[in-house]
Amino acid sequence: MKNKIFLISLIFLILTGCIGISSKGVFGTGVSVAFDPRSLGTQIDDSVMQKNLATRLALRDKIYILAVSTKVIDGRIYITGTVNDPEEKLQITKLAWETKGARSVKNDIKIREAFNFKQSAKDLLITSQLRTALIFNKKIKATNYQIDTYKKKIFIYGISLTTEERKEVINEAKEILDVEDVIVSIVLVEDLRIQKN
Repeated sequence: MKNKIFLISLIFLILTGCIGISSKGVFGTGVSVAFDPRSLGTQIDDSVMQKNLATRLALRDKIYILAVSTKVIDGRIYITGTVNDPEEKLQITKLAWETKGARSVKNDIKIREAFNFKQSAKDLLITSQLRTALIFNKKIKATNYQIDTYKKKIFIYGISLTTEERKEVINEAKEILDVEDVIVSIVLVEDLRIQKN
């Protein structure tokens, strides 16, 4: 009975955890609703897909809530995090593709290794430096981007208003000291299925 109550509480928290104003936006995609060029319907569809996938991952294994991060932008699912073995990575990819409305799945999950405090601190510093650079760059709408860093590799998700803005984001990321790679999953406004009028 306690497990059932815990599971219901957990699902409730997942489904309501994105309400409010934060860097993730109301719909949890890393894009501020006020500046989001997607239509409200697309934003809601993406949010529902993201919560659906997060809930199914939690039901499969509670540890995925902490270890795996999902983002949905215009029906495209992006997954990051760490798991114990390659089989888990494949299962998560399968679950993502089974999500109703999924147009594509990009799985950047890494296989877990021993915790390295120094590496984690460096990754956090890289993320903070890039977030600050995006905020101070007047050519970039910083609220439209979500940043994750793993082992000196920066993963950037979001929506760019123009190709020039997309290039600016990539250039800012490449200028951060000690970055080994920049993996970009940025959708251009013109590539969205449905846009705000």
